[in-house]
Amino acid sequence: MLEEFEGTVFGHRDGHGFVQRDDGAADIYLPPNEMRAVLHRDRVKARVVRFDKKGRPEGRVVEIMERSNQPIIGRLLQESGVWLVAPEDKRYGQDVLIPKGATGRASTGQVVVVELTEPPSLYGQPVGRIKEVLGEVDDPGMEIEIAVRKYGVPHEFSEACLALARGLPDKVRPQDKKDRVDLTDVALVTIDGEDARDFDDAVYCEPAKVGRGKGWRLLVAIADVSHYVETGSAIDIDAYDRATSVYFPRRVIPMLPEKLSNGLCSLNPDVERLCMVCDMLITASGEIHAYQFYPAVMHSHARFTYTEVAAILANTRGPEAAKRKERVPDLINLHDVYGALLKSRRVRGAVDFETTETQIVCDDSGRIEKIIPRIRNDAHKLIEEAMLAANVCSADFILQSKHPGLFRVHEGPTPEKKDILRNYLKATGVGLTITDNPKPGEFQAIAEATKERPDAQQIHSMLLRSMQQAIYTPINSGHFGLAFEAYTHFTSPIRRYPDLLVHRVIKAILLKRRYQLPVLPTPGEAHAKLARRLATRVREPSQKLELKTKPTPDQQAWEAAGLHCSANERRADEASRDVEAWLKCKYMREHLGEEYGGVVTAATGFGLFVTLDAMYVEGLVHITELGGEYFRFDEARQELRGERTGIRYAIGSRVRIQVSRVDLDGRKIDFRLVRDSEDVLPRSPKETTKSPMQNFKAAVKKAFTKTNDKSGKPSVKKSGGVKSKSRRSR
Repeated sequence: MLEEFEGTVFGHRDGHGFVQRDDGAADIYLPPNEMRAVLHRDRVKARVVRFDKKGRPEGRVVEIMERSNQPIIGRLLQESGVWLVAPEDKRYGQDVLIPKGATGRASTGQVVVVELTEPPSLYGQPVGRIKEVLGEVDDPGMEIEIAVRKYGVPHEFSEACLALARGLPDKVRPQDKKDRVDLTDVALVTIDGEDARDFDDAVYCEPAKVGRGKGWRLLVAIADVSHYVETGSAIDIDAYDRATSVYFPRRVIPMLPEKLSNGLCSLNPDVERLCMVCDMLITASGEIHAYQFYPAVMHSHARFTYTEVAAILANTRGPEAAKRKERVPDLINLHDVYGALLKSRRVRGAVDFETTETQIVCDDSGRIEKIIPRIRNDAHKLIEEAMLAANVCSADFILQSKHPGLFRVHEGPTPEKKDILRNYLKATGVGLTITDNPKPGEFQAIAEATKERPDAQQIHSMLLRSMQQAIYTPINSGHFGLAFEAYTHFTSPIRRYPDLLVHRVIKAILLKRRYQLPVLPTPGEAHAKLARRLATRVREPSQKLELKTKPTPDQQAWEAAGLHCSANERRADEASRDVEAWLKCKYMREHLGEEYGGVVTAATGFGLFVTLDAMYVEGLVHITELGGEYFRFDEARQELRGERTGIRYAIGSRVRIQVSRVDLDGRKIDFRLVRDSEDVLPRSPKETTKSPMQNFKAAVKKAFTKTNDKSGKPSVKKSGGVKSKSRRSR
């Protein structure tokens, strides 16, 4: 009997699909006829029946174990008197039939949410009823309404949660201050972006004697969300379900009700607020000499923006500094401790690549006005280093206390990714490589050694891609990228549930108690999917929990909480990226046919991904649009190379494109290459071969040049004749 495998079906817009096996082995390809009876995200048992020419397994579905309960979002259409919904997510592959009495109040063309009443079969389409009408496709914010339902993001608080929030006080009460350190006279300040609405961290720094030398006392005060959100309460259940706030252009879906996120727990200036404080002594070399945690009451003495602080630090006698005269010495102290922490970062060898993050600026109707780069100045980096220091102390405090908690773990590269990176570094002649058990400093050394190379962006991109994603787990195995032996998240409990759990654990340790996780609902799909993926991907942690017997319910609960928070972090990222991609597609529809310069950001076997210079929008130049020759993908160099001309396209190559097609439903933008010249297409001087026509042109040019030179007349080069294309070595 042929072996059967369990897994999840993932559809493709072209009608076929694949089964992602639970055991992490190669995906099983499903042809269109096998996809008729299943839908995207169904759980199935499949059997491999043959292998294709490339050795890939092709399968047959033998049992549908569980139908996906995800609602289907799409547009209601009427064709020949029949109502149907065309799914917005093309991976579903089939339209959903809607009986006449099941259309509700929806009208033709509107975006609706469908609940399936009959699954598809080999000989019949799926049938459903309209559960919710979202509105017209061009309504402002429609892309967000679609995304939150498409990815299952909880976007409405329960009535019990809202009722509990309404019953909270409007300000800090006298009884709330009991057993807290009074820091209201300490000049703590918040430093955030111009558009920030909630402020969950405040900082203060002053010079201090550390041991026998000079140093600083650094206070990081974080909003005490745990004081108001009790374990197992209605607010806690909703917060756990969300696990994180989700950020979209012009809209945030918060983890906590607004009364908490923008009110009681926001460290607004000149009002009393409850906080948890990490009070640190930092040496001149940036080492954390000592720390302590305690609950406190504070009020922010100023609300600064990153831009404002950067301007003050750049000119401490300038107009910006004059407006904030009282706070300038404190900001200088903060900048000094930042310089010391930066030294420590370099000694550790923490990875620090400069990448470009973008911000989408929309008008009132939700249309993109422009896409601009986010500039990270010293104020951003100052706050970042202060938060990192507090997070490290939190992890150390939990470890030293031997109390379970959630760590932020970032593993080193997998063996496969190490091999790909080594081959790439060798192929591009970098002269440095990584060891079998690489340290973060090796990556940073390569980044530093190559930062002046013309292909630096390409190399740094490959270094980043070789690393894994960070996760939340109760088993500490360090943070590879930041080069910390232990790291956790303490500094954002307003928007991240793991931080709220860390606060509760720290409070329990201070009170010499043990924090018990509540029995909270765990949504199945995201949790199970990430658990299966991590089971095959994450290497053995360097520090295992010593379990002589079966894991206790408490240990299992912490593991589940980590998986849940990690999975929902991914979910939030995917939903945000989906909305940004939709907005960019809609934006680029207005620029069809226009030409732009850009940079290749990825090379694949099917084409090049190019990011436009001025717009920061990425699109695909399909391999068929690269010209009339055969291109081969070089995996080691991560580039496409023309067999006839030797022309090469790699990450960092400059190109000029034309916007040729925009697929709003598929979130795809297609480009066409419109020009190849020395400023856009790097070539290899040794491997380029000329076509017969190029050889003919070169011979004519050579003969004509000689004739002109003998006669004393201007040569071709000066008279504007045929000019050969110069080649640039990569």
